[in-house]
Amino acid sequence: MEKYKTFKDFYPYYIEEHSKPKTKLLHFIGTSISLYFLAQLVRTFDPIYLIYALLSGYGFAWVAHFFIEKNKPATFTYPFYSFIGDHKMFVEILMGKHKIF
Repeated sequence: MEKYKTFKDFYPYYIEEHSKPKTKLLHFIGTSISLYFLAQLVRTFDPIYLIYALLSGYGFAWVAHFFIEKNKPATFTYPFYSFIGDHKMFVEILMGKHKIF
């Protein structure tokens, strides 16, 4: 049974699991690349871009968790909340709320 019933309750945990700036940086890079590939998917309707988007987004994030943060990605337990959390954190980084350097 899941511990978090709402995204509002989940998000502080998500941020806690991303405590190191380099983890956030790799998430930001992966999400940026992923968004580029999603734009290419919309532009071309070529489904290969969906695969590229997933690989880049999750690839950078999982490397950060396994080698920098040394924890298990929240995606494994909370896939939907984690996806939303990544994009919320992306926007917050753009707004200067989180340090990535």
